[in-house]
Amino acid sequence: MIQSWGKGEEEGRQISSEIKNHLQAFKDMQKTSPGLQRAKYKLLAGAPPHKKKLLTVGISSALHPHESHLLDALRALFQASSGPELGCVVVLVSLSDSDPEWLSQTVANISDLFQAHIEARQLLVVRAQLGGPPPLHTLRPEDLPSSCEALYSVQKADHALLMNFAANLSEYFLMLDDQVRCMPKFISTIYWTLSAWKELPWVTLEFSSLSFAGKVFRSSDLPRLASFLLVFPKDTPMHVLLSEFPPLLAQSTPIRFGSSVFYHVGNRSGLESASSVRTDMVMLSDNIPQYAYTLNKESFATLNPVRGNYLTVILEEPQKVTRVEVLTGSDKEGKHQLRRGQVELGFGPLEDLQGCARYTLLGPVVEGRLDQMVSYEEDSLEALGCIRLLVLEAQESWLLIRQIKVWTTEYDEEEEG
Repeated sequence: MIQSWGKGEEEGRQISSEIKNHLQAFKDMQKTSPGLQRAKYKLLAGAPPHKKKLLTVGISSALHPHESHLLDALRALFQASSGPELGCVVVLVSLSDSDPEWLSQTVANISDLFQAHIEARQLLVVRAQLGGPPPLHTLRPEDLPSSCEALYSVQKADHALLMNFAANLSEYFLMLDDQVRCMPKFISTIYWTLSAWKELPWVTLEFSSLSFAGKVFRSSDLPRLASFLLVFPKDTPMHVLLSEFPPLLAQSTPIRFGSSVFYHVGNRSGLESASSVRTDMVMLSDNIPQYAYTLNKESFATLNPVRGNYLTVILEEPQKVTRVEVLTGSDKEGKHQLRRGQVELGFGPLEDLQGCARYTLLGPVVEGRLDQMVSYEEDSLEALGCIRLLVLEAQESWLLIRQIKVWTTEYDEEEEG
């Protein structure tokens, strides 16, 4: 993953007169935000914690056309967290759809599946509505001329309401959505990062390469950020506004950490920029194929792979890849390597991130690894959509896929891989 670090503390404190003017505008805007001041919240499950927590994990969820991912998202979140970790967070879910049948069934399912977390005040479910007439540029879908404008408008309003409610629950706020999954111990990762950055100037800390999920804010900034989302034209995407917000509060450079602890699943909305990892190999317990494509100490482990098994990294946006490195086996002893396999490049992405239409050979895996440059013909305009690791011979043993790294022409630095 690309790592970008904020400027030094001294420079961060030098707020220009222009930034001061914007900051004053934010203060004035917050005082005159009737939609948020008159917002209506209905408590559907759980109760706020007795004491302010370290972190609120905020999820805004609505009825999707084909399926709902919310229950799976909550299940994965709690499974990825230990008891002590959950003791310092509260998970806030805002249900934004107006369908009464869906709302009733969703609340019933959450109450049944996560009763222990609700009773421990670790999970809170609300329904939110802006008060008074809809703010300009935040009309509902039926009032908007295009599906994109409807999506952007509703998305901004829903997240503004979520942030507005979360402002007093904790010191910090983590933004997720119901199609995002968490790596194990993600709370500990964020906890230690926040501890290290506590006395340093920052507005947004980014723990993933996704457009807006995985971002952490100070709760004290949430009222201004919530108002900020509501004052821009309806065709302005939310992720654009989130990237514009930190510079207005003196953070001129994104602060993004190298190990992504979140990844996207399901049918993506097109607003998230990420990759999908698919495999037909045996998955054990909570060991997931995404481990092979993140810069952390975890690896994807499988047992007794057979000829034809694969693990494929699918890029949501095809890119000009210049180099690919695949590492299998343990780092020190070299055990559990892929004995015979090859790496292939895929072109012509299929719908719903299912893979690619055709593949060409990049090279064989030698002694458990491949590190190879990718060359293109001079007149080639086609970008790469997939990187596939293919098993060529069955092996009755463990297989450890430690890491897949990808370099592209878009960046000089190493991408998440």
